Amino acid sequence: MFGIGTQEILVIALIVLLFFGGKKIPELMKGLGKGVRSFKEGMKSIEDDFEVKENERGIKDDLEVKGETESK
Repeated sequence: MFGIGTQEILVIALIVLLFFGGKKIPELMKGLGKGVRSFKEGMKSIEDDFEVKENERGIKDDLEVKGETESK
């Protein structure tokens, strides 16, 4: 896992526990979770916008092709 062993993870967890305290860690994780959720929602929104624009472009292209074949 990223070149980090079990001992290193335990040392990091112990330092975080000592630095922030037991009561503050759940609050930090809750804030981190909200941040990740917000980021994912933002990415999903951007993906949806691209899909809508692609569909609009496809519909516009289809209408142009129909108009060209009907006028011939």
